[in-house]
Amino acid sequence: MDEIEYVWSVLGGDAALTARVARAARPEVLEARLPVRALASACVGACALAAAELAARRAASGGVPAVRVDDGAVAAAFTSERHLRIGGREPVSFAPLSRLWRTADGWVRTHANYPHHRARLLAALGLARDTEDARAVDAVGSLLAGLPARSVEETVYAAGGAAVALRTPEEWAASEQGRAVAGRPLVERGVLDASPARTFAPVPPSAGALLPAAGLRVLDLTRVIAGPVATRTLALLGADVLRVDPPGLPELPDQHVDTGFGKRSATLDLTSDQAAFEELLGAADVVVTGYRPGSLDRFGLSPRALAARRPGLVVARLSAWGAYGPWAGRRGFDSLVQVGTGIAALEGTADRPGALPAQALDHGTGYLLAAGVLRALAEQSRHGGSRYVEVALARTAAWLSAGPAPDGASGAGRPHGTGGSAGSASADTGDTGGAGGTGDAGGPSTLGTGSGARRVRAAGEAGGPGASPWLRERESPLGRLRYALPPVRFEGGPTDWERAPGPWGADAARWV
Repeated sequence: MDEIEYVWSVLGGDAALTARVARAARPEVLEARLPVRALASACVGACALAAAELAARRAASGGVPAVRVDDGAVAAAFTSERHLRIGGREPVSFAPLSRLWRTADGWVRTHANYPHHRARLLAALGLARDTEDARAVDAVGSLLAGLPARSVEETVYAAGGAAVALRTPEEWAASEQGRAVAGRPLVERGVLDASPARTFAPVPPSAGALLPAAGLRVLDLTRVIAGPVATRTLALLGADVLRVDPPGLPELPDQHVDTGFGKRSATLDLTSDQAAFEELLGAADVVVTGYRPGSLDRFGLSPRALAARRPGLVVARLSAWGAYGPWAGRRGFDSLVQVGTGIAALEGTADRPGALPAQALDHGTGYLLAAGVLRALAEQSRHGGSRYVEVALARTAAWLSAGPAPDGASGAGRPHGTGGSAGSASADTGDTGGAGGTGDAGGPSTLGTGSGARRVRAAGEAGGPGASPWLRERESPLGRLRYALPPVRFEGGPTDWERAPGPWGADAARWV
């Protein structure tokens, strides 16, 4: 069983359909000690196959369209934040206090891209919240050099911040959270009630691009990268995606642009605007959440509570560490999960931890979540029932770094290795990977240029000039954008987003 077959089996798909998938392998991209390229292509391939399956069902065309996975397109998409340009400007990636630090007994990684996490990190260490960045870096470095890594982890977590001590794969596997994660499926799926089967409006195959999610309304309650990648993919496939954020908690501007294609963005205070939220929920087909497990329950946003108020709903949930075990309520980001699960140790050297060549846990988990939603919709149309889908960055990490998958799928192991050298992270920068590889080896076989996009050349950026076949430029309300094309491709399907991202929170919190 190869990687796409394994993921497809976890998603409950018909094994015979994997014959519809063809892959253009490019060994030079996403090089690492761990099999990042294989994982990335499997996640994208399974998502594309789920889209093709749903498209065939809605078009009543008989056969499932052929799927093509190009490793070059996948690599460009998995490093999309590096390729983004807004009016020619390079994006801001990691803040000065988001980095690896030496401690008295090892290493710790902090995440302080968001202002509130920066403030909490400084407060946890007894530093003034308004300390200027350069002085803060020096002060934090001096303090952490004299403290045990796990003491820092617990102190910062208790203050509401984000920090994780470096662990080896063996240490993570032996931990209570590591054991809890390893015992769960890669994608958790289930039925919440006995709602009637979903009836889809037919999508004529002759009406332009075949959009399997056309007419569906997706309420996007996610942040950062993984969740927004999932909902960005559903928007590509025709869904009306409305991202809703708390008004006092803006997304990082460049991150919002990179993951905002195809969507609208609104703000809503769930404490004071509950009626407005219920109106949105009452017309939604899918709700996707990306906050810490349990943090939304007080608003009635658990899967069962949502389905009780909106029977027939698909509820998709994403978390960093999983909704189980002692770390279920902890904050987490891709870079922190790499450090905590042993990936950084595997990708590093004797002198310092390393990192994957992309934020592959974020991107891969995002495509897994989108694939789970698409499969849930297809199953609803046959068997009914409100559905839930759940994924976690730490579970994706376990698949990447562990041996044979524990899901019970016969012959399913982790993706095969790609060889090559590790992309190491500097101890004194916020980098989570080396330049990485996105070489073209001849370019993609078929690529559209829809939505007014044009092909451009990407020279001298992280990822190398080989990414250019999978980059486009277009105008937007935020200026001229250069961006990575979506890697999810199937015959007759969309090749680009219809809508460019707009300003964060600029749209009304209502369906159109």
